[in-house]
Amino acid sequence: MDIFIAVFLPLTLVVIMFSLGLGLGIEDFRRVVLQPKAFAIGTATQIVVIPLVAFLIATIFRLPPELALGLMILSFCPSGVTSNFLTKLAQGDVALAVSLTGVSSLTAVLTMPILVKFAAEYFLGTAAPDFSVLGLGLQVFTITAIPTIAGIMVRHFAEGLAERIEKPISNLATAMFVLVVVGALASNWTLFVENLPRLGPSVVLLNVSLMALGLLLAYLFALSRAQATALSIETGIHNATLGIHVGTIVAAQVAPLPALSFPAGVYGIIMYFIGLAFVYWRRRSAPAA
Repeated sequence: MDIFIAVFLPLTLVVIMFSLGLGLGIEDFRRVVLQPKAFAIGTATQIVVIPLVAFLIATIFRLPPELALGLMILSFCPSGVTSNFLTKLAQGDVALAVSLTGVSSLTAVLTMPILVKFAAEYFLGTAAPDFSVLGLGLQVFTITAIPTIAGIMVRHFAEGLAERIEKPISNLATAMFVLVVVGALASNWTLFVENLPRLGPSVVLLNVSLMALGLLLAYLFALSRAQATALSIETGIHNATLGIHVGTIVAAQVAPLPALSFPAGVYGIIMYFIGLAFVYWRRRSAPAA
């Protein structure tokens, strides 16, 4: 199990981020200029709103310090790759979703290490692990930004190849993600079960609250229905694999899985059940063509 967490986990993250890059084109970043309001709302939600909601839930549920920090680490993670697929199923604005996923994944390299350091000192105090913000940033950059940029370059310079391998790589990334979440939780099952009664409801509430807030903000700022759907999914679906991995980096522990990684592991399972229910609702409630 040590090898599974220490080697397979970061490898999975690399494959997931490369898969994201394969689906991104230069035009996806240009779209930031073409849809400034929707993009600005989505970005502000990622950086400010999501961590605030996670902080409130961690406080209300009085989570133990390590679980509270783990929930905050999850909230600092960018949106997940599968958010784009769910947005398509829900008849949302896929172009907006792709742009938000790509940009949030790259900006997280800068924002995440600083926010994790601050949260660790707040929740753990003097017991906070002594880790380097720069070191964490470099590790996050290596396993997220570099594979993403590599995928973008493949698509830009070899579009035919990118189109042929995008689906197989995406399927592989999904399968590896499932193995990571199941394996990560199984590595410390007893401690996970002991904390589930408190952690489970807080994670469910976080996911539901984020998706509802995404919709609310979209309607408050008069975004289209398709944009509202994309914003809601981008707000609720996160890169849980990154959250699990960052938890192991901060705790300097790969096995058994540290408590810092539990919230991301649980969220990584729950978000798809809630996300698919949301997709079903949006499709059922869509105006007749």
